[in-house]
Amino acid sequence: MNSQGKYKKQTVFQKWFLNNRFSIVLVNILLFFLIIWVFNKISFVLNPAKVFVSAILPPLILALIQYYIMNPLVDLLERKFKVPRVATIIGLFLLVAVLLIWTVNTLLPIVQAQIDSLIRHWPHIWNDATIAVQNMLSDPHLHSVKNNINDAITRGQDMIFKSGQNTIDATLDNISSAISIVTVIFMTLLTAPFILFFMLKDGHNLRPYLMQFAPKRWQDGFGQLLYDINFALSSYIRGQLTVAFWVGIMFGIGYSIIGLPYGIALAVLSAFLNLIPYFGTFIAFIPAIVIGIMISVPMVIKVLVVFFVEQTIESRLISPLVMGNKMEMHPVTTILLLIGSSSVWGLWGVIFGIPIYAILKIITIRVYNYYRKVSKVFEEDETTSLTEKDSNKNNEVTKK
Repeated sequence: MNSQGKYKKQTVFQKWFLNNRFSIVLVNILLFFLIIWVFNKISFVLNPAKVFVSAILPPLILALIQYYIMNPLVDLLERKFKVPRVATIIGLFLLVAVLLIWTVNTLLPIVQAQIDSLIRHWPHIWNDATIAVQNMLSDPHLHSVKNNINDAITRGQDMIFKSGQNTIDATLDNISSAISIVTVIFMTLLTAPFILFFMLKDGHNLRPYLMQFAPKRWQDGFGQLLYDINFALSSYIRGQLTVAFWVGIMFGIGYSIIGLPYGIALAVLSAFLNLIPYFGTFIAFIPAIVIGIMISVPMVIKVLVVFFVEQTIESRLISPLVMGNKMEMHPVTTILLLIGSSSVWGLWGVIFGIPIYAILKIITIRVYNYYRKVSKVFEEDETTSLTEKDSNKNNEVTKK
């Protein structure tokens, strides 16, 4: 009775504006776009901050990726075997240095030679593959299909030529940009190890340190929010890198078995492109199938078999074991997110779209749950649900 009287005493303004969900949502949307408009008007004030963030972001991201790879081992050795964190970190740095030296001396020359040869011979490979496709479609019954494929090949050749020409022109016209990119790469490789060292050494103290800045009644919730964000990022980064590594291994073994030219280079390309969910492996499969068409029909069949086996092992074994459903994202959501983020931010959107979405999703859910807990807008629903539960209990007692 008290709750019913409380809602009856509300004025029209309170009922339709202060305690109305639709009105509150509209006000929040208006405030959101108002903040964007204000920031757009004072963008000249934020430009130094933008330059500062863009300068520190590359080494920070590189160090963060390496942190999520190495930190589990550092924590494990410290927790179970009481090994000092600094000793483990130094050991990992030495191991990485040895692996880099081995890669530079052994694997990199092979990959570089194959990539150089592939780039030099790609026009001939493309022409040979085009001729092979045309010969396969020489059957009179496939005349209409042949015309469509010839048109597609012509458009593809024009697109590749124009893209290459535009890239060369842009490179020649922007020597200063190229120099700045080289500078950023050099500074990133120089500073990332130092950032990584201190992240591994003191990273486990970051969450308690940040929690103390929140009000006491919010510290537990804020700490859980930081934990959820850290868990989502670590799961995504470790999972993607692990799956990409095994994809490269499987393609390398498969292409070596069937004797596909440039197999190691194509396997490395597949590993890198696999960081793009759903689409990366298929994009890396295009040059492999083109080279297979250039050689012979049996080679095409062998490439398809390798691709089918790799996809089966990855989708049925590796991805479920490594990734699971930790991101809690539907495949349709992932695909739409990749399409949208790539159209807005290009390659960076493809790489960082999913983890940024995961972070925003966690923050939004936390804020919504807190708002639902403290807002009076949801009191009526809770009162109604409690009333329904009481009525159901009374009905059960009456039936008994």
